[in-house]
Amino acid sequence: MRFFSDNAAPVCPQVMQAMAGVNQIDTAYDGDRWSKSLDARFSELFECPVRALWVPSGTAANALALAALCPPHGGVVCHRDAHIQNDECGAPEFYTHGAKLMIAEGNGAKLTPDGITDVIDAIANDVHRIQPHAISITNATEYGLVYAPDEVAAIGALARARGLGLHMDGARFANAVAHLDCHPADVTWRAGVDVLSFGFVKNGAMSAEALIFFDTALADLTLYRRKRAGLLLSKGRYLAAQLLAMLEGGLWLANARAANAGAALIARAAGARLVHPVQANEIFLRATPEEAALLRARGFDFYDWAPGEIRLVTSWDQSAEAIRPLADAVAAL
Repeated sequence: MRFFSDNAAPVCPQVMQAMAGVNQIDTAYDGDRWSKSLDARFSELFECPVRALWVPSGTAANALALAALCPPHGGVVCHRDAHIQNDECGAPEFYTHGAKLMIAEGNGAKLTPDGITDVIDAIANDVHRIQPHAISITNATEYGLVYAPDEVAAIGALARARGLGLHMDGARFANAVAHLDCHPADVTWRAGVDVLSFGFVKNGAMSAEALIFFDTALADLTLYRRKRAGLLLSKGRYLAAQLLAMLEGGLWLANARAANAGAALIARAAGARLVHPVQANEIFLRATPEEAALLRARGFDFYDWAPGEIRLVTSWDQSAEAIRPLADAVAAL
């Protein structure tokens, strides 16, 4: 009955078991053997050398990534509805020591090369103006749409041509890869992404996200920024254990596929009520306040989005049997 947010989903049993498995004396901070194995494990996943840092939240991952890409006097191009713009309480500006977010437009919270150039070409190249230093995209987007590899590559090519870094907010990266059924490298470093915020909490972890540097040189100063920000937890092995457990046997992808399948079930029932195509695990529906109240009276929990719209989010742990009552209720409206 809970479709408010995948942040509220339970912790995956394999993650709990992994945390229990590291519940022993070891080196503190990130000096333990589990934390030290992250670079190699994520390099194997992405089929290229990466630096991988654990952080305790997606906001921390995004803010530290942008601090690595953008100086205090620079700007980051992002969508008007991006999480870094609307839902992180100024953390990107704080962690970059004052960099500016430069707002671009695009359908379904997706950026395009044309939308990005509309922003950066309007900026005079002189000392009086904030100059762009990075682009940030979200995959899957805040409206549940997925960037395909060629779409990311087009933005990546623009970033290279303009000398800009490219960050991907992957709070639901697993859901995007599950939808695309592609190799995770195809939609990241092969397409020009420099830094990925790889989300795990929404997908079954407890308190660990991964900050993946494909431009490995960017990781060195980030180690200091993570410490200075109070994000270097003393018992980091518990965060590393969560990430390793999610990677083991492709659990991260299996969980995402389960969540996506649940969303597809609701989407089929919703029909013309869909505001956006359902490509990950978020569903945006047209519903009057009276219809929303009717669904809530049936015990369903969800988020009121825009006027006349509601948002439903499915989670890794929800079976088709658990989701079908909501799908039936939506179809009956």
